[in-house]
Amino acid sequence: MSVVSPWDGLHFLSPRVLRCPDAYARSGTKNLIYHFEDCALDTDRRELRREGSLLSVEPKVFDLLVHLIGHRERVVSKDDLIGAVWNGRIVSESTLASCINAARNALGDSGEEQRFIKTLPRKGIRFVGAVREEKGHSDIVPPHGLVEATRPALTLPDKPSIAVLPFTDMTGDPQHEYFSDGITEDIITALSRLRWFFVIARNSTFIYKGQAADVRQVGRDLGVRYVLEGSVRKSGQRVRITSQLLDAMTGNHIWSDRYDRELTDIFALQDEITASVAAAIEPKLLAAEGLRAETRSTDDLDAWSLVARALSHFWKLTAGESAAAITILRNAVQNHPNYAPAHSMLASALLFSAYVGWMPPGSNRQLASQLAHRAAELDDSDPWAHVALGLLAVTGRQTEEAIRHLTAALDLNPNFATAYGFIGFTLCLDGQSEEALRHFEQAMRMSPRDPFNSLFIGSMATAHYMAGRYEEAVKLARKAAQLRPGAPHPQRILCASLAQAGQLEEAKDALSALRQLQPGISVAWIRQSVPYTPAPMAHFLEGMRKAGLTE
Repeated sequence: MSVVSPWDGLHFLSPRVLRCPDAYARSGTKNLIYHFEDCALDTDRRELRREGSLLSVEPKVFDLLVHLIGHRERVVSKDDLIGAVWNGRIVSESTLASCINAARNALGDSGEEQRFIKTLPRKGIRFVGAVREEKGHSDIVPPHGLVEATRPALTLPDKPSIAVLPFTDMTGDPQHEYFSDGITEDIITALSRLRWFFVIARNSTFIYKGQAADVRQVGRDLGVRYVLEGSVRKSGQRVRITSQLLDAMTGNHIWSDRYDRELTDIFALQDEITASVAAAIEPKLLAAEGLRAETRSTDDLDAWSLVARALSHFWKLTAGESAAAITILRNAVQNHPNYAPAHSMLASALLFSAYVGWMPPGSNRQLASQLAHRAAELDDSDPWAHVALGLLAVTGRQTEEAIRHLTAALDLNPNFATAYGFIGFTLCLDGQSEEALRHFEQAMRMSPRDPFNSLFIGSMATAHYMAGRYEEAVKLARKAAQLRPGAPHPQRILCASLAQAGQLEEAKDALSALRQLQPGISVAWIRQSVPYTPAPMAHFLEGMRKAGLTE
């Protein structure tokens, strides 16, 4: 039996087949005109008139009014509204309040008067106007038996939207479903911490449990661009968990992974899988969004799309791509001055570009500071704002301050692989090699294909260098340089590592290659721009001088 989502709106039916003959009536999809004072709301034509004039009303505002009027006999809670109007998707308090205020304004009401929409503190809201109902223009009575109603595709949100379908339990034992359900719920919770994304709540996605769902239909049902699905298999004390991310618009495959584990501590295993999936999905979705944005003119892009497009350039880690990313981000900040991610990403790009050597030493540092602090003011719950503040601190050689901000980012999103990596970056610049390596390993275990991994591999080389393990440093520096051949920073640690390992000819060749990438490289530039603390700085410069670098 197909199941109707409990969060379906009042005037829409589920797109699936309804077998209950009076489900149509119970859904609230009645062709009615509600009259109250000088207003008339037509549910069939989706029109709101006041004093005979047709008003322009946002779809969500109209849905909210229909729900409130249709349930005017009781107080409607926040959860009721989210379920009916937003299909159970996660929305902020400010979004809900804005929608209620817009509904009041459309009716000529206000938060002070509350003639129609009354707020009951800690209870909810209720429509209190006197209402007269009139049959609408096409009062359709559904036939007895099966009824099919097609629901219009929901408008996609203005940021990446994702639904996590219940992971399929393939053990064949219903008693084990708690494990697959638990993983699904944990992943939904983890993804909801990612401020980039619009995540559908559990109540809406679990209606697909036990059904063979077409991802494109799921995308239309729930108004999402991406769908994550997976399965759980058990054999003895081993469990295999697979997951895959799909584009719900095209059905195309974006990412997949498989996890084979011993089934010992169930909760620890759920935590591990959740962290791995959530950490891996973030960069994959950002990359997918960046590719989509590249096909459109920047003049046509919204704030989120501008940031996604900028990241697709920046992750390539070349001077030209970095400059392109910064130009796009400047545009995003100028056109969307209250959008926190644009500020935090521009601050990070400016700071990193100066560290790498693509910008003059210290250039734009004051601007980066203003942007990072502004990002935190706009949205203190955005982990990327704290990453920007952390980068500001580490490039100012303030190790403890940097760790504090990056730890705050992890508090907001424990599955934030990039924050783990930047903590490692901060620690290796301070000579705390072993602790730095633990953070790098955590970051790369959580997100093994992360676009920042070339930076973290190069920084792992630095950690080994500072610990005197020069051969290991050479190996990792070469790997980082191969991953991003246009970036100077892995080439710098390669020069120093080769020299300290006694491979002086190779070190001189590496220095020659470095000068091709960074013609102005010198001991003085490193002192000014590479944020080592004093002891690591002396150690690094010793290697660079052995390689042939001059003042």
